[in-house]
Amino acid sequence: MIEILYQDEWLVAVNKPSGWLVHRSWLDRDEKVVVMQTVRDQIGQHVFTAHRLDRPTSGVLLMGLSSEAGRRLSQQFEQHQIQKRYHAITRGWLTDAATLDYPLVEELDKIADKFARDDKGPQPAVTNYRGLATTEMPIPVSKFPTSRYSLVELEPKTGRKHQLRRHLTHLRHPIIGDSKHGDLRQNRSAAEHFGCNRLMLHASQLSLTHPFTHEPLIIRAGLDAVWMQALSQFGWCGQLPENERVEFDVANVQDDR
Repeated sequence: MIEILYQDEWLVAVNKPSGWLVHRSWLDRDEKVVVMQTVRDQIGQHVFTAHRLDRPTSGVLLMGLSSEAGRRLSQQFEQHQIQKRYHAITRGWLTDAATLDYPLVEELDKIADKFARDDKGPQPAVTNYRGLATTEMPIPVSKFPTSRYSLVELEPKTGRKHQLRRHLTHLRHPIIGDSKHGDLRQNRSAAEHFGCNRLMLHASQLSLTHPFTHEPLIIRAGLDAVWMQALSQFGWCGQLPENERVEFDVANVQDDR
């Protein structure tokens, strides 16, 4: 079973667990745990993807219940009409709030993108980020006698592959658990001492205009046990008050205007 955050006659949103593929791929032919098939079996109808989350990322995943619904949602994502909010735990102390405008060269998979062009220049990539909390733990890593971590809120304004992971690495605050762009020694230490054995990146919220009713809609996803344990150990439970419950309700922005 997967947690359904929102469902109507056109759309369905779920809280994607870390480690789940969104859909089957020929690169992972033997994978049995796939979001699309799980949701299809759970609600008894086909679903159509409109965007994706990386396999290790958890959080809000929105799908259409028809090809037309999927197409309209995809168009909204492509035109940056849907606002995305993420939370991450990073290495070091990140305390400021700013916009990072740092173009990224497209990342190509050696197998999946074998025939794709590899001569493209850097593509625009913009992320708003804000440090929410910091902590210092008495766990030595490498030459340092302690470990420092930050809780960070992120709002990507473009949708490049691994954008948030790469942008935070550019800021020298890689996301804990990022095996490709992160700090491997910090990852091992955080997993061993604090149970952070996954990529600590969570898609917390999507804000959009419903593509059929045209009503404003916010969909939020709660945190898993690994995240909740980390927040507790780092003393950050009060920093994300809306995330203190594992389950969320869907909120209508219109009521707050």
